[in-house]
Amino acid sequence: MEKLKNIQVAIIVGSDSDLASISAASRVLDDFAIPFRINVASAHRTPAKVKAVIREAENQGAEVFICAAGMAAALPGIVAAETVNPVIGVPMEGKSLAGMDALFSIVQMPAGIPVAAVAIGKAGAHNAGVLAAQILAVKDPSLKKKLERYREKLASSVSEKDTRLQEMGLEKYIEMQKKEAK
Repeated sequence: MEKLKNIQVAIIVGSDSDLASISAASRVLDDFAIPFRINVASAHRTPAKVKAVIREAENQGAEVFICAAGMAAALPGIVAAETVNPVIGVPMEGKSLAGMDALFSIVQMPAGIPVAAVAIGKAGAHNAGVLAAQILAVKDPSLKKKLERYREKLASSVSEKDTRLQEMGLEKYIEMQKKEAK
């Protein structure tokens, strides 16, 4: 495995099955030019590896951790217990409870060991990347400017969609959406 130096964000997933969802966070970090690394380490099956990944990431400069986990979702809490850096927990969708179990596990941290929780699945992973960028932007004015431009772009996109809706009408707009989704 190639070792990255000077990372700012460490992403840890509890299972390789979480990689497809968490890739939304990695795309956001790439878009903001934030160096990161991703590891697979299970809080339950490889607890010693989780601790080693945390230490290595901190030694490489990680300032924020993003942890994706499903079911009992212990990973974000274990990471938060092992570092004083911010931890963002991304609940993964599960087969039995659609990720609600993971969400509840992540938000029910004991006082003093916080984990920021985002939405379940890919939307949450995307927001975890944005939240990590926002945390880092507190001390990085150039990153803050990138986030401001990102928000302006989001607002512009909504305005453009509304203009198109007004021009096309509801039925044609929905048909266009269906065609674009294919």
